[in-house]
Amino acid sequence: MSKITRLSILCLVLFGVPISAFADDGSKPETVKVFILAGQSNMVGAGIVSADPKRNAGKGTLEYLAKHHPDSPYAEWRNASGEWIERDDVWIHYMDRKGKLRPGYGSNEDRIGPELGFGQVVGDHFDEPVLLIKIAWGGKSLAVDFRPPSAGGDGPGPYYKELISRSKEVLNSVGKEFPELKGKTPELVGFGWHQGWNDRINQAFNDAYAENLAHFIRDIRKEFESPKLPFVIAETGMSGFEEKHPRALSLMKAQASVPKMPEFQGNTAFVGTKAFFRPKEESPSGQAYHWNTNSETYYLIGAGMGNAMLDLLQEK
Repeated sequence: MSKITRLSILCLVLFGVPISAFADDGSKPETVKVFILAGQSNMVGAGIVSADPKRNAGKGTLEYLAKHHPDSPYAEWRNASGEWIERDDVWIHYMDRKGKLRPGYGSNEDRIGPELGFGQVVGDHFDEPVLLIKIAWGGKSLAVDFRPPSAGGDGPGPYYKELISRSKEVLNSVGKEFPELKGKTPELVGFGWHQGWNDRINQAFNDAYAENLAHFIRDIRKEFESPKLPFVIAETGMSGFEEKHPRALSLMKAQASVPKMPEFQGNTAFVGTKAFFRPKEESPSGQAYHWNTNSETYYLIGAGMGNAMLDLLQEK
């Protein structure tokens, strides 16, 4: 038996990893901590960045929050000149846009989604660089568009397939997509999910949501060969604690129920979001299904998901 074969076996027995996971000098190579953030329009993000006096005096925008709360996390994204800055340790790949994380990776460059708060939380935690792969489209259901293969029926859904193919494409070309990360090994460590509106408005989709989401988590883990991949679900709580619609309430109940299933305990988390709702009087708009386009809401959703993710990773 050759020396390298013996070393490979020793690595597998002692550490659960092959020798290929180590650098030539025997040390473990630098990794990039990768998180996939997926869902529909509220993962895309509609939180408005720039304060427009015509939009409720700018209330609820990231600019307004940073200016009026100088000791807040929102203000950390601005320099002394009032310009938005980027992190030098967190990268993001969102569809046709990529770069270092900064405000502007929502539906357009004047919007944010949960990625900003999520990236700030996990970026502050890890010494290694972090990469967020955000893949989201507006108006997509779990029952049809993201339908997982194991749910049967007409699955897999077209957006499920695209989610998988796009994610793997980025994971397999991190050094090409981000030259600063060349030579580092991508490590997928978590998956975040914020979706539900298109299942909330359809009774049949609503009734099947918990079962479909359980299938989705299992299939995602199978696709990425990670049986216990930490998975965080952010609640579809756009009207806050005042929500009374039966389908809305049942969808949120379904979302909260999945992490309680025995197979998902300790590796899946639910993040309640109703407390993050801000009324239109404190927001740039009254667009309820997009959280009134309030940036604080989107930031808090992302930060909540990030903290839940860190709890799962610590437990893991």
